[in-house]
Amino acid sequence: MNQINNSTNNFFFEEEENINLRQVLEQYLYYWKWFVLGLIVAIIGALFYLKYTQKQYQVSAKILLNEKESAAGELAGLADAATMFGTSSNAEVGDQIEILKSRRLISKVVEQNNFNIRYFSVGRIAEIETTAAESPIKILFLNEADKLNEELFEELEVKIESTTKFKLSNRNTKEANTYSFGQKISTDFGDIIISPNKNIAKSIDAEYLIKLYSLDYTISYYQSKIQIEPNSDKNSKVVNFSLVGTVPNISKKFINDLINQYNLDLVTDNNKLTEATSKFIDSRLDIVTGDLQGVDRDLERYKLSNNITDVTSEANIFLQNASDNEKKLLESSTQLQLVDYMNSALNSNKTDLLPTNIGLQDQTIASQIASYNELVLTKEDMLKSVTNEHPNVVKLQEQIGDVKRNLKNSLRLYRNNTQTTLSTIQNKQNQITSRIQKVPSQERGFRDISRQQQIVEALYLFLLQKREENEIKAAATPENIKVIDYAYSSKVPVSPKKSIILLGALILGLVIPFICIYIYKLLNNNVNSKEDVEDAVGAPIAGQVPKSDISIIEQNDNSSVAEAFRILRTNMNFLLKNSTDPQSIYITSTTSGEGKTFISTNLAQILTMSGKSVLLIGADIRSPKVLDYLGITDQYRHKYGVTEYLISNDINISDIIIKNPADYKFDVIYSGQVAPNPSELLMNGRFDDIVKYGKANYDYVLIDTAPVSLVTDTLLISDSADITMYVVRANYLDKRMLAIPKELYQDNRLKNMAMVVNDVDFTKGYGYGYGYGYGYGENHNKGRFFKNLFKRK
Repeated sequence: MNQINNSTNNFFFEEEENINLRQVLEQYLYYWKWFVLGLIVAIIGALFYLKYTQKQYQVSAKILLNEKESAAGELAGLADAATMFGTSSNAEVGDQIEILKSRRLISKVVEQNNFNIRYFSVGRIAEIETTAAESPIKILFLNEADKLNEELFEELEVKIESTTKFKLSNRNTKEANTYSFGQKISTDFGDIIISPNKNIAKSIDAEYLIKLYSLDYTISYYQSKIQIEPNSDKNSKVVNFSLVGTVPNISKKFINDLINQYNLDLVTDNNKLTEATSKFIDSRLDIVTGDLQGVDRDLERYKLSNNITDVTSEANIFLQNASDNEKKLLESSTQLQLVDYMNSALNSNKTDLLPTNIGLQDQTIASQIASYNELVLTKEDMLKSVTNEHPNVVKLQEQIGDVKRNLKNSLRLYRNNTQTTLSTIQNKQNQITSRIQKVPSQERGFRDISRQQQIVEALYLFLLQKREENEIKAAATPENIKVIDYAYSSKVPVSPKKSIILLGALILGLVIPFICIYIYKLLNNNVNSKEDVEDAVGAPIAGQVPKSDISIIEQNDNSSVAEAFRILRTNMNFLLKNSTDPQSIYITSTTSGEGKTFISTNLAQILTMSGKSVLLIGADIRSPKVLDYLGITDQYRHKYGVTEYLISNDINISDIIIKNPADYKFDVIYSGQVAPNPSELLMNGRFDDIVKYGKANYDYVLIDTAPVSLVTDTLLISDSADITMYVVRANYLDKRMLAIPKELYQDNRLKNMAMVVNDVDFTKGYGYGYGYGYGYGENHNKGRFFKNLFKRK
């Protein structure tokens, strides 16, 4: 039996294994109107979004980081020193970008421009941000500290009622009151005043929104929004700025002020270096001035005590020879003092900045001093945004230590060389001195004091010159950056992008209906197709009957329903092995309402179309419906039926047969009156006589029986069946109920059982794939679009 059934399944549905993908596609295409509706709604939503969403524009700027000069205005030797210590001639571009993005700089820009206060125009759908200058109202904090409150987050709605009054509502607290412009308003976040701007008269009855944010939140917001990146060229010192916002003027103001604040910081650093040099020179001048005054007094006392008024003629003999030596001696002595001054500054300096270009003739020492100051400034810049423990700061400190040690070594070496030179000059000078032994001792003393006076005076004049140079440098500090492009806005908004929004809407318009349909199918536990029946029951499928409003097919009917019953007739004969013997065919179902009577009446009709004689028996004596389907209830409701025959032995079978009712080509025995004990009546054996009579006089006997899950009537009379057509209605029967026919089939309790799937909606893509053209000449009822669209599936 199982072998026959398996071969039958393979015979009918072998080709269908290859069309699953098509079936799935057709199942979703059935809901094409929902996909169209989804696309329409999504596109309309996208258009509304594009219309009412405030557009965002990109604001850009570009600067060039200039070379930094030393405080004294000289760059000699810096390039070599920079290469030696592995740094660039100016601060690294990456480090400067970190400074530009630092909270310290951004906080200054935010505070100066009140960027933590934002103004919006409230429309019916959207809120459009505007600048403080364009807003007809302005909020002022009476206490500036309240504006910097770290927990500040308020949304204030302002409805302008007149040029003098407005209604203020707090979205957070839901408080609402009417105030006059300029009136002091006490709130939980401080005392405020709301004042009107010049365009207040044009904004009467309009609503505006003021959003107050904490300074910390606003700084973090701009840190996340601002893009500061170096140029693609590694050797370039160009820095690019980019900021995306809804109000281009606000973005422009932020970028331009950030650039100006950064430049101001660099100027401040230069001023610090200049100030350090100025303090050093002033301190040296104080000392040298005292020395010079002391030498002058010594010379004055010497002349007075020794009555010296002029240089004697004897000394003139050696002046020419001694003159050159004295100049060299003076120069060497000056260099030694400068070295001592620099050593003193290096050992006791508190600011870490060293004076530059004070007259040391060794170019290496001048370059090392410039490099040392450059590293100290770089460290101070870093400490503005990071701590001493930061790896870059630690690395810089190590470099500063290395430069400091090298500078001390260079000073020591230079001092030794200068001392050696001085000794050589002094020896030569001693030789000359020994030759003027006859010169009066008074003149020699005068010479010594005069020489000391010249040395101190030369140093004094030198320091005065350097002080003046430093002051000139401080008064004419050059720009540290060059602005290539001030902030400018793009004409085309960068967001929302129309093409991307519309594309996203198209995708959502297709995906959302697909997901909804998928979830609906996932949650739908009813039988939908013959595959559900095949998988759950395992019995062969004799046929599928499409969804239709037809009660019974007509002669020469070419509709999809008629074609389905012709296929059912062919498959049934195959299951009966095309036997020419009379056959009894039972039609049953799991529950009522699955269309077994519909199948019975139409199968009888289609069999008569092939020239066969058919007897249709209504064996559901609990709920008779055969006459109703044939439309002859009023004519034959009082005639004897199966119930009466089973009750009375005086009634013959011929007495209960209705011959060709309503011009149908088949005969009918209807159920009769509803009996109080149907099961007992069916067990008395007389029903078998009806079946035997039918098989003796007709080619086919169709028995419309009761549902098997509700009563046992069908099982009581099933032995008389040659084949049992088990009807399952699609989109009606719960899949869990398929366990009943499965058990009946496996236990072989219904003879030659085959499944008939009724009420299949082929437009959903279920079934054989006849889909939209099952049959010929069919006149489908097609309602209007929206009527079908919202028709319950």
